Amino acid sequence: MNESFFSWNILLFGVYPYVCLAVFFIGSWLRFDREQYGWKSDSSQLLSMAGMRWASNLFHVGVLAIFFGHLVGLLTPHSAFLMVMGDIQHQYMAIVLGAVFGAMTLIGGGILWVRRYTNRRISVTSRPSDKFILSWVMATLIIGLITIPVSIGHAGHGDPRVVTAMAEWIQSIIYLYPNPAYLEGVDMVFKLHVFFGMTVFLFFPFTRLVHIWSAPFGYLARAYQIVRSKKVKYQEN
Repeated sequence: MNESFFSWNILLFGVYPYVCLAVFFIGSWLRFDREQYGWKSDSSQLLSMAGMRWASNLFHVGVLAIFFGHLVGLLTPHSAFLMVMGDIQHQYMAIVLGAVFGAMTLIGGGILWVRRYTNRRISVTSRPSDKFILSWVMATLIIGLITIPVSIGHAGHGDPRVVTAMAEWIQSIIYLYPNPAYLEGVDMVFKLHVFFGMTVFLFFPFTRLVHIWSAPFGYLARAYQIVRSKKVKYQEN
């Protein structure tokens, strides 16, 4: 039983991350090289404007904030964080920011998910991969939100081990000394969230998510695009 557990732990948190990263980078490069006509976001805004602006803004701002929050929170060396705040303060900050931006993403993504499945015009023109990846991202988000009460419980007992263990594990993966043992004592809900999050990178090259690579740096500060309709009148000679 123990040997089986350790084998799965090594496979899922020692080997699988590199499989996901390899597919993510190599798959994205091959997709760009061979299928540039499919390298787009496939916006459905022209098919239906109902709730699109609020939903899209909430979803994208929330996702970006969560991504960069994870990036900074998990990849910053522990010693650097201790120069600014303690482990418990770090955990509470992650809880508050995760709850705020997670709620934004949930509201926006929920509207987009319902829209894609229930709006007939959008549903018919959507590819199966469009529906699948949105559902997977939303499932990853929901599991992440479920971790918040667990984190609050740990923080309330003065136990910051989840934050430190997750950071040490991801840093061991990034810096090429994988150590799945860091996650052995972590609650199952966190492991499930990690698995779903890693798998997003596995699916990435095969979905519309590839358009993220092409996002310009000034995207969030861009000016509105003004579209005017023009009626052409024909006159008989």
